[in-house]
Amino acid sequence: MSRYAAARIYALPESLDELVGPSSGTVTLPRHIDWGPHYEYDLADEADLLLMYERVIREAQSQADLQVHLNADLMRRHWTDLFLPTPARRAWQTRFPELAPAAAAA
Repeated sequence: MSRYAAARIYALPESLDELVGPSSGTVTLPRHIDWGPHYEYDLADEADLLLMYERVIREAQSQADLQVHLNADLMRRHWTDLFLPTPARRAWQTRFPELAPAAAAA
């Protein structure tokens, strides 16, 4: 794990239900979240969706970033498929125990 991932403070929503971002269509993330080449994420393409969610969770600077770009239903459905730094995953699962794999299997 990188020092950056270990030291970073990850933005978290107060509730998953406040994640009201798009559930379909294409999304272009702002530069402060996705500073690479201009890229549109097609939410119908699972690989694009996972990559976008990983970037937003890792790089969001505020709850507003999360609210605008993430969708609670998609988050719940794809949480276990996301490749995230351990501290980010731990922070989210601590706040939202229902995301933890044991809770998802119950």
